[in-house]
Amino acid sequence: MGLLDGRKGIIFGVANEKSIAWAIAQKLHKEGAELAFTFAGEALEKRVRPLADSLGAKLILQCDVTKDDQIEAVFRQVQSSFGHLDILVHGIAFANKEDLKTDFLNTSRDGFRLAQDVSAYSLTALARHAAPLMQGRAGSILTLTYYGSEKVIPRYNVMGVAKASLEASVRYLAADLGPKGIRVNAISAGPIRTLASAGISGFLEMLHHVEAKAPLRRNVTAEEVAGTALYLASDLSSGVTGEVIYVDAGYNIMGM
Repeated sequence: MGLLDGRKGIIFGVANEKSIAWAIAQKLHKEGAELAFTFAGEALEKRVRPLADSLGAKLILQCDVTKDDQIEAVFRQVQSSFGHLDILVHGIAFANKEDLKTDFLNTSRDGFRLAQDVSAYSLTALARHAAPLMQGRAGSILTLTYYGSEKVIPRYNVMGVAKASLEASVRYLAADLGPKGIRVNAISAGPIRTLASAGISGFLEMLHHVEAKAPLRRNVTAEEVAGTALYLASDLSSGVTGEVIYVDAGYNIMGM
């Protein structure tokens, strides 16, 4: 018996086998969840489809989260195939590379709008469509954030502001969806080598700094983040909503 036997879930944000979203998918699948996956374009489809196939996914769907018609199409297919939904994992974030290489002061209007749309608003858009499929099923929606939402991280820039918006969205969505029995939470993971982190200038320096300063004197792994995702997706966290849970080797508690 797995913790998620009989549960249906959908994963947004797998980019390759090093993605945190992929580690989460593997963990949820191992505990019995049947999963659907999405990809944003042809280049990502070539990476996502083999991974999803390896877990026996029946639904592998294209979804650009900046396009409402694609979001609607995804959830229509989920309803047709699954009938309902128990778990939604939002692992999507994007900012223009040039906005992560200069000072935040120089962020372009278009760059700010894009980072907010993809990294923050998309959670609300997905939750709105998932909610009718989750109502009455103790659904769980979870997203991924980072400490740069609270404190200034050099060159994290517009993404830090987007993550702050994402975390506020978690709280407001939790309040809206709580009466329907749906929980919404975020995991604030420490720095992990992924395709997305490769675009952050000075990322290796971030890794070394956390390793030296965190109470556990190491960085965390995607598998450790996935373990917390399993907790949030399962009945073990049935009384938890609107929270940001840190999986960062304790780095966030340090003041000096």
